[in-house]
This record gives sequence, structure tokens and C-alpha cells, in this order.
Amino acid sequence: MARLTNKEALDLIQNAPLLELGLMASKKKLELHPKKVTTFVVDRNINYTNICWVDCKFCAFYRKEKDNDAYVLTFDEIDAKIDELLEIGGTQILFQGGVHPKLKIDFYEKLVEHIHNKYPTITIHGFSAIEIDYISKISKISYQEVIQRLKDKGLASIPGAGAEILNDDVRDIIAPKKMDTKDWLEVHRVAHKLDVKSTATMMFGTIETDEQIISHWEKIRELQDETGGFRAYIMWSFQSAHTQLAKEIPNMKQQSPNRYLRLLAVARLYLDNFKNIQSSWVTQGSYIGQMALKFGANDLGSTMMEENVVSAAGVTNSMNQLQMIELIKDIGENPAKRDTAYNILEKFF
Repeated sequence: MARLTNKEALDLIQNAPLLELGLMASKKKLELHPKKVTTFVVDRNINYTNICWVDCKFCAFYRKEKDNDAYVLTFDEIDAKIDELLEIGGTQILFQGGVHPKLKIDFYEKLVEHIHNKYPTITIHGFSAIEIDYISKISKISYQEVIQRLKDKGLASIPGAGAEILNDDVRDIIAPKKMDTKDWLEVHRVAHKLDVKSTATMMFGTIETDEQIISHWEKIRELQDETGGFRAYIMWSFQSAHTQLAKEIPNMKQQSPNRYLRLLAVARLYLDNFKNIQSSWVTQGSYIGQMALKFGANDLGSTMMEENVVSAAGVTNSMNQLQMIELIKDIGENPAKRDTAYNILEKFF
């Protein structure tokens, strides 16, 4: 089957009936996952600091160093969170922070080494490209050295955060201090070459066009062709409450479930070299999260024991392992608990 072109993708986004898109995406998903296994991971988001100098206009989570509620977690506080995760059978921490203006590579090495040595069964899925870029700059070392040194201490993989829309015209407006598209891609390219896998993400619903969304997909599809290092694709809609961007663009259109499912389905068709696509139930809610499984997603992502960034923007959805299992069974698919690398740990069918 010929690869979906940008023009064809645009036509599907703008003109295809939603149910038809769902059927097309489901067919593609079944080719990749013929046993109808839908996975999830039991993990916890740990935001080691909320101090950040990047000032993304779409973020309600970050604080300045002098703010009363600014923090950097102590090792003891992090340990307490991991202990709670282990009690419920968790296997992974999604470990990210704001981009702290003063923390250099030695801080991160000590942090990763401490967690890895104390909790060897916990996978550290941490540090977005934005964090790695800044650690590189403030420590005056290359991306390669940052990633290699963190890998040596126990970093397993890198999340795709900070991609937003991989188009500099968009980025210059919604996050003007953030790294550009070329550098985001380069961090992931370097990580993949060091055998550190990562995920690719997209946040839509700010000021981007359909063409810019497709261009984002094109860039990550090309990098996946080159390296094969992306384990999954995850997309979500902009959550506007309490953000500076919503104040600056007050008539910004809220993204509908229809729009989310439409883009998800076309992503499944376009990103033919991505085996795994996650449902973003955290932003969409459990019902649309379940619907996403009919529009190309094969993974429910995380049980999300703790989530701070999206909730700071006024959205709070939660699900535990049992709820995920029931939700997957409810649509006739086979639930399974996985690890970060998408290895099946436990089947529930």
C-alpha cells in the first residue's frame, strides 16, 4: 500500500466522514496489532521541579524561582512517591520538570543515579528534549554527552514532551524561548543513535493550521525512517484554562472530541512506521479515551498515579488499572499491562 501523502492527509482531515476515518484507522491498527491487544502502563508522573524560565504561554504549571509555591523535590520526597508507586505495582516514572535555570548535569546525574540504585525495578522515562537542550547549554557539553552521561547513570528513555507543533512560526508565538524544531528533532536523533528510545508527541489546538499539523507528522515520520527510535506517538489538545495564551487569544476555539478523533485517525494512517499510538484519556476523558481505541490508538498510556501539568490547566481525569481493563474489554479488545518498552508484563484475557 502506497504511503499517505501530505495532500491525501489534508483531504482526509478536512473532508472524510468521521466514521469512515475510524474504520480506516481501525483497519490499519489491526494490521499492526492482529491479536487486538490493547496495552497500558502503571506509572507515576514525578515533576521534580516546577521552576522554569521558558515561560511557555500555554503552560499553567511553571513557577519562577522566587514564587511562594516554587519547589525542587528532595530525594526523600521523590523516594516517597516511588514507594507509593511500587505499592500499586508500578514499573515506570515519567520524570520531568520545568527547565530550572541553575541546575547542571551533575545535579541530574546524582538524581538519576540515586533513583536507579535505590529502585532498580523502576524504569526512568525522563527529561524532555527541552531539558536536555538546556542542560547541554548551561553545562557547556553536547547533547550526546548529556544523554550518554544520564544513560550511564540509569536513564532508560526520553519522553516526547516539548514538541507541541514542530513548526517555528507556531513555536515563536506560543513558546518563543523554547528550542526550535531542528533542535528538538536533533535531541531525539542523538538519543536514538545512543540506543535511548523516545516517544513523539503533538499538542494541537493553539494557532496551527492543518498543513502545519501534517508537516509535524512528516518530520517525525522522516526521523523514524532514519532511526527507528520512537516507540510511540501521543497527541493531545491544548488545555487553555489558567494559561497566558488563552488570555492573549481570548476567542481561541476549544478543540472538540470530533477534532481529536479525526486527527488521531489520520495520524494512524500517516505515521505508518509507528507501531504504537497512545490514547490521551488524561486530556480527553475516559469515554473519548476509549473511543480513541476505535480511531487507531492501541495503547491507553498510563494509569497516571500523579499528574500536575494538565491539572494545573484545569483538567482532572483519573483511571486506575481495573478501570482501564474494563474499558478495554468493553469494546472487545484484550487488555495487557506493559513496561516502558512495550513488553507485555501481564495479560488480562
